[in-house]
Amino acid sequence: MASVNGFPASFYSEPGVLGFLANGISALLVLLQNFHGARTGIPAAGTANILAGVHLILIGGVCQMIAGLLSFRKYDHLSGTSFIGYAALWGSYGATRIFLGANQHNPNTNITLENLYLNFTPGNETSIPSYLSESAIAGLVPYILLSFMLAFCSATVNYIMPFVFGSITLTLVFEAVGLVAGWALVVSAVLELLILLFAIYGSAALLIKGVSQRYVLKGFGNPLFNVLLLGTTNSGSSQSLGQEKKKNTKYAEPMALGFFCDAVSPFIFAFYAFGYFPSMTIGAIWVSINSVGQLLSSYYAYLRQDSYHLTKFGLHCTFWLVKTWEEYVISMLTGREGAVGKQAMVGDWFFLAAALVLCFVSLNMDMLELVHNGFFFLMTISTISQIPLDGYYIFFGITCSLFTAISMYGTFARLINTIAEKSLIPVGPQLVSTDRLKSGFDHLRKSQQDKPQENGSQLPDALFYLTNGVAALSAIHSSLPHQSFLDLTVPWVLIPGAIIQAYVSRLQVQGGRRFGCIIPSFYVAIWATWTWFRFAGYRLQISIESATGFTVGAVSFLVINAFLMIVAAYGNLVLLSSTVIMEVMLVCFLLSTLGRLPYQLEVAMLSIFAIICLYGTLSSLVNCIFSKNLMPVGPALIKNNNEKEAAVKAPCPVATSQGTSGLLQIAKLLEHNGVCGIPTDTVYALAASCKNPTAVEKIYNIKDRPLEKPICICISSVEQLVAAKPPFSPLLWEFMRRVYPGGISCIVPKSDWLFKLGVGPAFDCVGTKESIMIRVPDHTVTAHLCSITGPLAITSANPSGEPDSTHHDMVINRLGYKIQGVLCDGESNEVVPSTVVNCLKIDEGTISILREGCVPAVKVKQIFERVKNSML
Repeated sequence: MASVNGFPASFYSEPGVLGFLANGISALLVLLQNFHGARTGIPAAGTANILAGVHLILIGGVCQMIAGLLSFRKYDHLSGTSFIGYAALWGSYGATRIFLGANQHNPNTNITLENLYLNFTPGNETSIPSYLSESAIAGLVPYILLSFMLAFCSATVNYIMPFVFGSITLTLVFEAVGLVAGWALVVSAVLELLILLFAIYGSAALLIKGVSQRYVLKGFGNPLFNVLLLGTTNSGSSQSLGQEKKKNTKYAEPMALGFFCDAVSPFIFAFYAFGYFPSMTIGAIWVSINSVGQLLSSYYAYLRQDSYHLTKFGLHCTFWLVKTWEEYVISMLTGREGAVGKQAMVGDWFFLAAALVLCFVSLNMDMLELVHNGFFFLMTISTISQIPLDGYYIFFGITCSLFTAISMYGTFARLINTIAEKSLIPVGPQLVSTDRLKSGFDHLRKSQQDKPQENGSQLPDALFYLTNGVAALSAIHSSLPHQSFLDLTVPWVLIPGAIIQAYVSRLQVQGGRRFGCIIPSFYVAIWATWTWFRFAGYRLQISIESATGFTVGAVSFLVINAFLMIVAAYGNLVLLSSTVIMEVMLVCFLLSTLGRLPYQLEVAMLSIFAIICLYGTLSSLVNCIFSKNLMPVGPALIKNNNEKEAAVKAPCPVATSQGTSGLLQIAKLLEHNGVCGIPTDTVYALAASCKNPTAVEKIYNIKDRPLEKPICICISSVEQLVAAKPPFSPLLWEFMRRVYPGGISCIVPKSDWLFKLGVGPAFDCVGTKESIMIRVPDHTVTAHLCSITGPLAITSANPSGEPDSTHHDMVINRLGYKIQGVLCDGESNEVVPSTVVNCLKIDEGTISILREGCVPAVKVKQIFERVKNSML
């Protein structure tokens, strides 16, 4: 089999090699500095700290983040969460060292390494506590707790990861102690040496396993204890979410990573709120890097077609970034007690409303999810700027502490339950059943909205509305705003409106939206320009005469947004309303560049825009979670032709799977040398009859598929295979009977029995010279089609390198002009292809997973072990 996405097969199959090496080398870098400081008695110089920090970010941060991303792609929950979590840790530690090194010799600051590594002694006048050391301790402590949790969870998987993660846990403990007592750094250095040794052994074991496809060195595959010992399955806590029915099992669940990041940021804020350190200088670095990890959890929720967690973790990431940079501005420019501009902020109210929306849409989820959202809602209440400052930080610190505790429990529960694939750690039952919650929206439904929505079309919409709503409400100010308020408003408008919305724009490109990402990309430019002129421009004292460029830009924005209003008319009334209000807001922006801004009109438009965005968030979330248009968003003012006319104008013949005539139409096209798109039990596939080798060869040109990638065959049932009498062993026959029909493809030896099966002239066009991959889909329509046509050569119906097609419209739009027909069956049952199992060495007692798809590799191996044991 060819490698995936260009990565060598051994590297891609075992991303833990990169993860372990990144941890080991990062530990080595810190080890060298600690031993140098212990031997000479002098901490490392500023340049040495900067270099070490850069290496920690590149090796421990970036490289380990790549390992985490590949682990998620490999359906490895634990490794994905661990590597991305540690990437945030080493990246934060590296950025802190760069900051310290850059300021070591600055005469205008007391940021010195002597203060950082200071051994506090009573009566010593030079023993001055450094807020930087306290900030770093606040960042290290949550990672200590979470690292211990990862070490414990990894003990249920193998006995190498616990030693690596356990050594990291102890190292972090002594690194934290070393910030106030220099002797602890020597102990930390010894532990870092252990990390390096364990990491080298672990990476070597995985590398050899990736090359040989079997474990040679001990340590992996044998856990220290069985995860099932932690408890019994709680059947009452199983989820029955609408989006879980077709979750993308090609990617690991990102919930544990999201909870992980939600435990780090509030812990740092709790330290700051309780007054342990007066400045968020270092804290802002740690929270910002940690928020990148949370944004990745949102991204992987998007890849899994999980609109709820996409929005939730995106909102939390935005919240932490906004709050940390707000507090940084306060601590650096005005001082925490002098934050008079804070009283005028109203953007917190949108976070509060958004948190309430998340509580509402999680009513049909497990109790842990609802409680977590409830504590986040409580935390947004504590951040309301109108709370008097003497009680603001105490309230905020308490809620951050509570949110940290529930997030840590959520991290542990999600990790253990996903490892065991059972609810071993209690997460609570559903408060409201899914059906009951759906029925609550019935009175809002309209007859024209009952048709299925386009697959994945609304996934980024909720986050799109959230980012714009926060930016709009935060931009509200009085006619004569004071400078401290303007300084605070920069992160409130710029981060959600430009930075996070750029992420939303990327999602809409990947999601295949009709008009791509033009609206969010344009709004990125609007909010960035707005921030620069209205707030940064105030500080720079840009005069009306020198604002001509902004005036021209405002006119350009008005013209472009007018066209976007036409684009929005193809969508729905909510999107159209937001673009219309944005047009009025741009008029206000134009008038502000001319010095004639009507502030009351702008405040009214910003408020209306925020309300529309809040409703858009709620409706998008509800409609996506339940895969039905339960909350009205209004019809499109500009509509396409009706479905019948669209079918006539389709680039290829289309037929419905609900009628026999449609099935016969596609079968006839296949018999006459055609290539057609057909549904399967996983994703849509391109099919060609094995009686027509030229049609099979067409598939390579249609998909731009590399010639070295073989094509599999699809049959209707195992009985059809039995009739061909292939020389399979009893073990292989029993295994195939267990997995067929279903989302598993078996690679078996290829020989003349294929002619008896009906492959015929296409014998040399399918599979390789020695092997052939067989699919028996658990799909009635596909089974009937194969019964009519005989074996079909199939492969996924997408251009090579692009996402799989999960709706017949995607096949028509992407490949319709190249193929001869499409059998339309609506949305696919899965969003990933089948799991590919190599059975060529099954008689030796081994199988290997070449591609993990809709059936997790763990389940496949469990089935095989049961089959093998039953035949002993």
